[in-house]
This record gives sequence, C-alpha cells and structure tokens, in this order.
Amino acid sequence: MIRAKIVGVGAYAPERILTNHELEKTLETSDAWIVERTGVRERRIAGADEVTSDLAAHAARQALVRAEVQPEEVDLIVCATTSPDMLFPSTAIFCQQKIGAKRAAAFDLFATCSGSLYALSVATQYIRSGQAQTVLAVGAEILSRITDFTDRGTCIILADGAGAALLRPSTDASEILDIQLGSDGQYWDYLYCAAGGTKHPISHEVVNEKLHYIKMKGNEVFKVAVRTLENVTAALLEKHGIVPRDIDLFIPHQANLRIIRAAAKRLGMPMDKVFVNIDRYGNTGAASIYIALEEAVAQGRLKRGDLVLMAAFGGGFTWGAGLLRW
Repeated sequence: MIRAKIVGVGAYAPERILTNHELEKTLETSDAWIVERTGVRERRIAGADEVTSDLAAHAARQALVRAEVQPEEVDLIVCATTSPDMLFPSTAIFCQQKIGAKRAAAFDLFATCSGSLYALSVATQYIRSGQAQTVLAVGAEILSRITDFTDRGTCIILADGAGAALLRPSTDASEILDIQLGSDGQYWDYLYCAAGGTKHPISHEVVNEKLHYIKMKGNEVFKVAVRTLENVTAALLEKHGIVPRDIDLFIPHQANLRIIRAAAKRLGMPMDKVFVNIDRYGNTGAASIYIALEEAVAQGRLKRGDLVLMAAFGGGFTWGAGLLRW
C-alpha cells in the first residue's frame, strides 16, 4: 500500500485580536475568570471583508510554498469547516479558485471541530489508494459570525482561523500511520447551531430566537470530551503497541485548556509534551489542530522521526485521533 505523509503545513490568523479585557466591557466577566475557565487570553476575529475561503486560501498557499509545490499540481482539496462562505458552492471550491488549483477536485467536509482529522483521514486514503498524488487538507473557520457575543459561555472561547496540510506519497520514514474516527448523535444537543438547514430555515422568527448562533451546554461537553479524548487516543496507542512515553508531541484540539489538561492527565501524558496555543487563538474549530501543527513546526518542536499524536472532538458528537511519524 502507498504510504502518505505531510510535506507542507500552513496557517493563517486574521489580524484583529480580541482580548479578554475588551470582552470585560460588554460582558459580566473578567480576564481572570476567562483564563481560569478556558485558558484563553485573546483570540483572532476575521475582518468584515473576509470570508472563510479567504482564510483557507491563505493557509493553503503557505503549505504549498513550504512544500515547493505548484497549485496546478494539486489533485484534491478537502476543506473542513462549520462556517462555510455559503450553503453552496462549497468553501473548497472557492479556495480552489483563489489559489489557482485548476486541476483539483474540491469538496467540503462537515464534522465540526473534528473536521481537521476527518479531512486528514480522507486525504490520506486518497493517497494510499493511488487516486491522488497531491492532496490539500484544509480546516477553516469564521466562528465569530455564528457566535452570540452576549452569550458568555461561547463568545469567550470561539474564534477564527485556518490551517492546511499538504499530503503526498511517502518515500522515507515519514508517514501518517493511522487515523481513527468516531461519532455519537445522542449528544447533538450539547453543542449545535440549529438554523440554516431544512429543520429551521432562516426566518425572522429563527433570528429573533437566536437559533442562528452556536449553543453549548458547557459542563456536559466537558465530561463527554474528556472521556472521549481519553478513549480514542488510548485505543489508537494500544492498537499500535505504543505507550504515552513513546509520544514526542501530543497535539489536541484547542477547545479548552481544562479539557486538554484533564485528557493529558488521564492518558499519563506530561504537559511538556502537549502543544497548547489556545491562550492566543481560542477555539478555531476545524482549523485548530492544523494551526497548532504549523506552530509546532515553526517553533522547532518537531524533528524528523518524532512520533506525533493528535486528537479532536466536536459537536455531533464527532471525534478522532491520529498518529504520524514526522
């Protein structure tokens, strides 16, 4: 079987920084409370003239440049997003147009915050099957557009950003070893956005009831997320005969610092092996693992041969864990 590896990574964060101190002016909250509850100190917010595919295209271009690959060489773009430009065409199609990937097929993948690993899994399978030689897995979000900034439970966490991973067949030791995915629809009402689909088409009533904004039951999400992250990562490691001390870097979805710490503790993973940047970016949904991976590479946290564990969960619930040799 053909092996797949990541040959380039990219990330993009909008220029505007929204700090906790700014939120203090409009919410009954404080910087200290937000940091204690979530670990977030600031987050990026897209400009009024930016759409999700703009962010996706920035990250995709960076991944291509770093891999020294031309846009015309891309066979497929898989874009994970919860906040598309519009219902259709897909955000991936707009990204394809903006980067000039004229030969590429393109489609969106909807798995909320787990979308990063879902997209990476699809990209890996296209390489492994021989159906594609060059695939862009992209995660991009403008969650601020579907966030109620009077809701303290969500607006202190959610943010905007994009990341990308470019995959090609591996000819060396680097490889995406495995990705395991899962879901359970019984938890859908813990984290959701009701409006815009066939159940609640956009109307004055829907907007008045704020159904077009993300709703979250924070305590319930915390419990399921910690348990899910532990189970999916432990199962993946056991499958490959790997123990936590073998992992060089753990890159979890940046949802909440308390969730990250609790999951790491249950796994027996020391925090010095866990990559955390939620303090500066907040929760960027399907983009967060790619943004963290790009930062880890830029900071020199990864070297060739390192064993990397990734894990994510999101509304639905969906979840996944990935193992790769860098």
